[in-house]
Formats: sequence, C-alpha cells, structure tokens
Amino acid sequence: QGRSNSGGGSLPSLTEQIEQWLKEQLLRAGGNILEIRRSDLAEIFDCVPSQVNYVLSTRFTVERGFLVQSRRGGGGFIRIIKLRMDLPEQLQDLLKKGIGESISQAQAEGIIKRLWEEELLNERERRMLEAAVSRDTLGVGLPLRDVLRARLLKAMLLALLGE
Repeated sequence: QGRSNSGGGSLPSLTEQIEQWLKEQLLRAGGNILEIRRSDLAEIFDCVPSQVNYVLSTRFTVERGFLVQSRRGGGGFIRIIKLRMDLPEQLQDLLKKGIGESISQAQAEGIIKRLWEEELLNERERRMLEAAVSRDTLGVGLPLRDVLRARLLKAMLLALLGE
C-alpha cells in the first residue's frame, strides 16, 4: 500500500530535508565551514550519493552564498563553505565572477536573495531588483537578455552597495 499525499500537511521533500540538515550542521560548526563524507550523508538520509550531489549543485551555489569543494575516492568528502558578503572586496568579486558578462534570471534572483538574506538589501530594494531583471521587464530575446540583465544588475548593485 503506497502513501497518499491527500489531506494533512505536506512534508518537506528529501532535497529540502538534506538542505536544511546541512545548513543546521554548518551553524553548529561555527557557521563558516562544514566537512562531511558524501557516503555518510547518503546513509543518514537513506538515499543515493547522486541525490546528495543534486542538493549540493542546486541549493549550495555561489549565487546562494556557498562554495562547495569535493574530493572523490578515499571516502570522498564534501566541504561546504558559507561565503561572507563583506564589502567592498567581495562585492567586486561577486560582480566579476558571480555575475560576469551575462546572467540568467534564476542566477540573478539567487544573488539578489543572498544579498537580502545577508541584510545588505531591504525588502523594497530586493523587490525592485527582481522586477528590473525579470525576463518580462527586459523584453528582448536571448542571448541579449542575459547580457542586458548582467549589466543592469551590476549597475544597480554598485549604486546600492558601492562606496
């Protein structure tokens, strides 16, 4: 007999559970660096290592404020580093590496959300930036849209966060 999703509250997905657990472990470890073996993580959540890889590649990205380093073989480990958004050096780094010459809407929204979570943007600024980089607002085709979005996002972040 299979489980039914009808009725009652919804449980977080496995991806969300793994993400939340890793963030909690990161806080317990002092908030900056967490090292864990991929196989241990897969065992904790009774899943395959590729599920762990999926969580890391989608939920722990540079845009979201994380750097993930991994080593395969020999009980391969994962190191998750929470990036601090200390201005202005990291702002310059974000503008050059995180945004670059072109950026997708999802990547731009990830950067905006991260800056908001770090309290470098208020709610109003976050909403304005998201509206400005939206594909509907930009109204041009690819690849020009991603280039235009990157230029706009860089200019707006420099105006808001630059010295």
